Amino acid sequence: MSVRTEVTAPAMGVTALGLRKAYGDKVVLDGVDLQVPEGTVFALLGPNGAGKTTTVQILSTLIAADAGHAQVAGHMLADNPDGVRSSIGVTGQFAAVDGLLTGEENLLLMADLQHLSRREGKLRAVELLDRFELTEAAGKMASTYSGGMRRKLDLAMTLVGEPSLIFLDEPTTGLDPRSRRNLWEIIRNLVDDGVTIFLTTQYLEEADQLADKIAVLDGGRIVAEGTAEELKRLVPGGHIRLHFADQSRLDAAVHALGQGVRNDESLTLEIHSEASVPALRYLLDQLDYADVEAASVTVHTPDLDDVFLALTGRPNSQKESVR
Repeated sequence: MSVRTEVTAPAMGVTALGLRKAYGDKVVLDGVDLQVPEGTVFALLGPNGAGKTTTVQILSTLIAADAGHAQVAGHMLADNPDGVRSSIGVTGQFAAVDGLLTGEENLLLMADLQHLSRREGKLRAVELLDRFELTEAAGKMASTYSGGMRRKLDLAMTLVGEPSLIFLDEPTTGLDPRSRRNLWEIIRNLVDDGVTIFLTTQYLEEADQLADKIAVLDGGRIVAEGTAEELKRLVPGGHIRLHFADQSRLDAAVHALGQGVRNDESLTLEIHSEASVPALRYLLDQLDYADVEAASVTVHTPDLDDVFLALTGRPNSQKESVR
């Protein structure tokens, strides 16, 4: 069976096998395999320079891979790049909005580029302005828009051609928390309508909130893949922290439980466990049996920050570079 025969599913999502890309001696992608089912959100995480943007550029036909095969939105990348381009939308890290045009004019310009009739373009612009809550600002120059409004307009422009798959390359960079959450809701609505989302992000919370599946890219390779919960289970480090009102209660708890790391300065006892509800219930029952009361209890389970640090050896604190 040939490689090309293997790249057959999912028909309208993304499947990639063995993607490679190098710039001189610098290998950016080193045999990347991806599978993104139709109608889902896929998040690609990775540290600075990992190759996230390069992956998007290859899959969206902006640059060619040195090796490997991919199928995007039902079209083989190498055989039918025009078919890929007609089926996808791309929103980059910086909004591609013309500040000298109004919001409506930006949408009408995109409609012209999509070869819609004037009537179709006008109807589509009105629909998208309403959908993204930009109707009141439709006649204002885009240069007067806030960051969140420009992001919404940029995504609305991407949707003029009704793509079945959208690449969002760090779409919420620079947005305040409220604007980010508004954009998350828009993304969820798009998926509800059957659109496939391929997301790269520097915000681990964003991947946790949105993605059906997450892949971690490091050194040009996929080092882990799964749901957010599956990835979190790869990393040990869950613990329950008990805080006590005074030294005597801390001493009694240490004696009763016979485990944990005590901190006399903070009057806490940290119990390493899976931090599950049964584990927490067991500890509290043990304290009740010994007639010891904890002042407060906190539970820590590994999050995507822990996963990222464990898999890549560094925190996710930098933005993606050009490549």
